[in-house]
Amino acid sequence: MKQVMFYCRSGFEKECAGEIQDKATQLEVFGFPRLKNNTGYVLFECYQEGDADRLIREIKFNELIFARQMFAVAVEVSDLPKDDRISPILDALSEVEDVPCCGDIRIETPDTNEAKELLKFCRKFTVPMRQALRGKKMLTERDSNRIPVLHICFIAPGHCYVGYSYTNNNSQFFMGIPRLKFPADAPSRSTLKLEEAFHVFIPKEEWDTRLASGMWGVDLGACPGGWTYQLVKRSMFVHAIDNGMMAQSLMDTGQVKHHMVDGFKFEPPRKNVTWLICDMVEKPARVAHLMGEWLIKGWAKEALFNLKLPMKGRYDEVLQDIENLKDFLKKNGFQYKLQAKHLYHDREEITVHIQAISNISPH
Repeated sequence: MKQVMFYCRSGFEKECAGEIQDKATQLEVFGFPRLKNNTGYVLFECYQEGDADRLIREIKFNELIFARQMFAVAVEVSDLPKDDRISPILDALSEVEDVPCCGDIRIETPDTNEAKELLKFCRKFTVPMRQALRGKKMLTERDSNRIPVLHICFIAPGHCYVGYSYTNNNSQFFMGIPRLKFPADAPSRSTLKLEEAFHVFIPKEEWDTRLASGMWGVDLGACPGGWTYQLVKRSMFVHAIDNGMMAQSLMDTGQVKHHMVDGFKFEPPRKNVTWLICDMVEKPARVAHLMGEWLIKGWAKEALFNLKLPMKGRYDEVLQDIENLKDFLKKNGFQYKLQAKHLYHDREEITVHIQAISNISPH
C-alpha cells in the first residue's frame, strides 16, 4: 500500500498537503501529495510499498492541525455498476494483501457541498456492505473499537477509496466530524466551536473532573456569550470580558460577571480560574502571546483559544505562531501539553488547547 487519504475542510487542501509533506519527511517516508482545490481531501503517494501503513502508525494524528481523518488506502475502485456496487469492492479487497480484519466500517464522503448528496447513499449502503464484509470475514461479527476501522470513501458516485485506520491513532468521529446540535437558547452559533473543542481535546472520561460544576472560567472577547454559554451550562462561573453587551439570558443565571474592559488588560480578581477561553478577532501572534502570559503567571490552568488565519500563507503563519508560543512557554519554565486543530466549526481560524502539565493526571 502506497497511498494515505486525509480528509480536510474544503479549500484547505494546500495547508493539509503541506503539513503531511512535512510530517512524512520528518519520518523519512518519501512521497508527494496529490490534491485538487475544494475537494475536501488530500492523497499522499508514498514511493515505497508499505509506507502507507507506516505513516498511519507513526504520524501522530492528534498533532495534525488540518487533517480531520487519515487512513491507508488499500484499493481504489471506480466505475461501480449501479445494480451491484458490493461485489467489485469485495473482489478488489480480496486481491490486496495485508488488509487487516476490521472491527467497524465507516462509509463516508469528503465534506463538500457536491458530496452531500452522496451521504444519503452512504447511509443506505452501510448495512448491506457491512453484512457482505462479515460474510467474507473481512469484518468482525460484532463491532470492536480495539482493532482497525475499515473506511470506504466515495469521492463520486461509483468511485471510492477503500482502506483502514488504527483506532489508537485516528479520529473517533464519522468523517472526522463531531455531530453537534445548535442549542436553541445559545446566544450565537460560535458556541458550537467551543463545544466541538471540548469533544476533540478533552477525553470524555475526564469531563467530570476537568469541566466540573463550580469551576471559574474567563472568556476574553465574550460578547454576546456563545463561548460563555458552554461554561454556564456546565454550571461554571464566568468572568465575561467584552466592551459589548452580553446576552441577558446568561446574565440572568447569576453565574456571569460582565467586565466591560479590554481583554488584553483584564486581570482576574482571584487566581482561581481553571479555564481561559478566547475567540477575539485579533492578530494571532498577539492572542497566542496573551494566552502564554496567563498560563505562565498561573492565572489559569487550561487555555482554549482561536487563532485567526491570514488569507495567504495560512500554514506558515500557524506554524510560526505555535512555535513562538512554545518557545515563550519553555523559556519561562512552563511545562504543558498543546494541541491545535482546524475544527469543523472553525472557518478561517484554528483552535488551540493548552493544559499545564502539572494538571495532567497520570493514566
